[in-house]
Amino acid sequence: MYGSVDVAKAAIRLAITGSRQSEEQMVKALADSDIRAAAVDFGGDVVNSIHVIIERAIVASRKNGLTRENHVQDGAIAGAAREAILQVLQKATGLNGGGKVAICRHKEHISVCIFMSIGLLHLNEVVIGLGHRSLPAE
Repeated sequence: MYGSVDVAKAAIRLAITGSRQSEEQMVKALADSDIRAAAVDFGGDVVNSIHVIIERAIVASRKNGLTRENHVQDGAIAGAAREAILQVLQKATGLNGGGKVAICRHKEHISVCIFMSIGLLHLNEVVIGLGHRSLPAE
């Protein structure tokens, strides 16, 4: 049985994978450990992309069986994604960024991790944000 810290660590590890192939391998390895996982890429002006990041997290979690389509589960993903976004927003405001949103779930624990690179010309910054919510186990 895994706790919230274990699920958060899994989301961080998934978010920092460097390729689609390594991402898919990690999702399979996590599934073997009874942690369901999904990831999706994003990019663009960070402030104007906030709603896109949240929507992609919700859609990815539904498509990969982490949550079902209902307002309680969608709200949990949206809240965790928003928390993660708020942690990176200070460095990202007014700049373009790109990265990955990873969502992991084990029973009632859900973590959303955002790992992104923020750039202006050749001056890049790397940031990470993490949010957690609880839902009744299915």
